[in-house]
Amino acid sequence: MNSKTVPFTKEQIQHIIADYPTPFHIYDEQAMIDNVRQFLRAFSWAPSFKEYFAVKATPNPYIMKLLKAEGVGADCSSMAELMLCEKVGITGRDIVFSSNDTPYAEYQKALAMGALINLDDISMIAYLEQHASLPDRICARYNPGPLLQEGNAIIGKPEEAKYGMTREQIFEAFRILQAKGVRHFGLHTMVVSNELAVQGLIHTAKMMFELAADVQKHMGITVEFIDFGGGIGLPYRPEESFVSYDELSQGIRQHFETIMKPHGLGQVQLAFECGRAITGPYGYLVTTAIHHKHIWKEYIGVDACMANLMRPGMYGAYHHISVMGKEHLPKDHIYDISGSLCENCDKFAVDRALPEIEDGDILVIHDTGAHGHSMGFNYNGKLRSAELLLQKDGKVRQIRRAETLEDLFATLDFSAL
Repeated sequence: MNSKTVPFTKEQIQHIIADYPTPFHIYDEQAMIDNVRQFLRAFSWAPSFKEYFAVKATPNPYIMKLLKAEGVGADCSSMAELMLCEKVGITGRDIVFSSNDTPYAEYQKALAMGALINLDDISMIAYLEQHASLPDRICARYNPGPLLQEGNAIIGKPEEAKYGMTREQIFEAFRILQAKGVRHFGLHTMVVSNELAVQGLIHTAKMMFELAADVQKHMGITVEFIDFGGGIGLPYRPEESFVSYDELSQGIRQHFETIMKPHGLGQVQLAFECGRAITGPYGYLVTTAIHHKHIWKEYIGVDACMANLMRPGMYGAYHHISVMGKEHLPKDHIYDISGSLCENCDKFAVDRALPEIEDGDILVIHDTGAHGHSMGFNYNGKLRSAELLLQKDGKVRQIRRAETLEDLFATLDFSAL
């Protein structure tokens, strides 16, 4: 169980709205910092443990800078994400570049920044080599396929996911790379996303330890780096519970002691690339009810739409909703909470029990601190919202302004009409 509360009162958010009209995403600075510190403490036993924040989750330099100050690196998968790292001073071994179907210009940028390249496919070895020399350090992404016998709705079953190499390809890739002079090797996987079952996450670590041990045993290659991906989930529903970092850490440590150390791999660097688990619970989409429609169902129209938060429409994902000032009233009305896109899936909630909502009520959609604003788009000419940071001192800072029509039309050449 987890309490779905917000870090501001109705009066506070009304004052914020006076300066920054809805809709907007707002992030709780102190909560994010406390969370990442707890995560890092849980794995303090692991040599050189590193969290590489998944930039795609919340690609905002202000958030990245906050996490950098806590010793967090960056997991990147595109040119833009690499350039954001450059802007905030994240370089070198503090970056893992984990991409697929990658243009060489992006590899070139990652290599120039000293990032660790995580190869998604064995064919990328020749692809890299035809453009430039291979780096001395390299990582390979593992897809266990049906060996895992599980997955989830977001990432799919491993054998149906487009990411990574088979076990045989990992061994062959390492043989090729070793013959070409690569001396430092890493392994990576991400077989689930938004996983709340701690034993499943621990099993993933065990799988990777066994693979590293086999690589050492059969190839004489010492794996120096293992990245477990960013699959740690968050409890979107009130009845769900957060993953215990301590329980996860101790389960992984047990397998580390029994598998890695006997094979002489006790100094391998362990890593995660969490995004959702780090910032997700501490972001909120704030929107205003502007329309009440009664047909076959009861609809509340809000000034946000799927362009501000794609997950409910894309996955049918649940996001908790609070009606400010009415948190303790009976939830005796059933609503669909909808946006204005010309798509019927543009709904934040379907058949949701909520207090009676009136036009002008402020709705707060929870857990939008990751894969919220970042998945925004401009269909129907909708403009992406501002991002705000609720700072430790209680003040609010705008860390991204809302888009304007001028931004939307900036790539059009009207003079040629």
